[in-house]
Amino acid sequence: MIPPHEKLVAFLVQAGDLPQHWRTAFEQVERHRFLPDRFTDPDGATVDRAREEDRWFTLAYDDIPVITQLDDGAADGPGYPTSSACQPSIVADMLRRLDVFPGMRVLEVGTGTGYNAALLSHLLGDSEVTSIEVDVELAELARIRLMSAGFTPLIVTGDGTQGWPARAPFDRVISTAAVQRVPYHWVAQTRPGGKILTPWGNAFHNGVLADLQVGPDGTACGHFGGGVAFMWVRHQRVPRRVVETYVHPEQQGFERTRTKLHPYEPIGDFDASFAIGLRMPGVLNRVEFAEGEEQRFTVYLVDPETASWASWHMAPDHQGSGYEVRQHGPRQLFAELAAAYRWWRRESRPEHTRFGLTVSAERQLIWLDSETNPVAATS
Repeated sequence: MIPPHEKLVAFLVQAGDLPQHWRTAFEQVERHRFLPDRFTDPDGATVDRAREEDRWFTLAYDDIPVITQLDDGAADGPGYPTSSACQPSIVADMLRRLDVFPGMRVLEVGTGTGYNAALLSHLLGDSEVTSIEVDVELAELARIRLMSAGFTPLIVTGDGTQGWPARAPFDRVISTAAVQRVPYHWVAQTRPGGKILTPWGNAFHNGVLADLQVGPDGTACGHFGGGVAFMWVRHQRVPRRVVETYVHPEQQGFERTRTKLHPYEPIGDFDASFAIGLRMPGVLNRVEFAEGEEQRFTVYLVDPETASWASWHMAPDHQGSGYEVRQHGPRQLFAELAAAYRWWRRESRPEHTRFGLTVSAERQLIWLDSETNPVAATS
């Protein structure tokens, strides 16, 4: 019988996700060694190795992410995922994009289970890998798992957005947690010509990778790519439960209008949603489906900063007359969204890969096609 990890490697090779120089590392580093005995599968079910060992092993080598921590480890939290073991094909794709080879020094932000650090250590050697984990318990567990698998990279317990200047400069920086603003510490600690690869997003859209090259002038610049959502670094998290907190139609006045714009046109299209989010800073969106009805749902927009909100409702009987829109607060959020969507269409519906990011000590600039065509900037 072929060992499960070899089947996973064969799957990654066949799918084209695994570069040749990474194959040995993936063959030698067994994913199950880095998973806790209890984790949560993508459907939200807890899998206990002591009770369901066969299922536990099967999921360990499926091409799926598994949740390894809830509520930052608090025992009495509401059950929000706060750490995970990434989908193996995504791990392989990010390492491919990182373009790292023996002789290079790497900083990893977000040690998590330690699996990614083990793969990097196998390719580069322990002394060339520094990995930072903000959670004390997760960092210690990763150290133990790495040592038991024969790896001893430097595992630092601390805030990964600060980097680790003691081992700088790095040839590569890779983050396994999403940021809304790329920390300049990463740029300053990467040698000119080096690369930074990080999940990036905002309150509206989380799901792209920023692939940046550091220049001799102390800035980092590059395009967005990828298409997968990651958990946020802790102090850049998007607020949760905002709809319940801010939207109270029965208690607040609101403006009622109608629109022909189908709710899923700007929200359900990946590239449209990404572009709209760039022009609507601080705004979150959520889709709520009526129980048991895929064709009946409400889209909510919320700006916690100004307590503004908007909603529009999709139901089969609304198709002829349009959809009802409600808006409340100083920001007319639906109007902003409609304007941003019109802008994206006027620009010929650009894919997210046409957008790019420049990071300097002073600001973060987002642009379309080139830096001479800025879309948004933050100081």
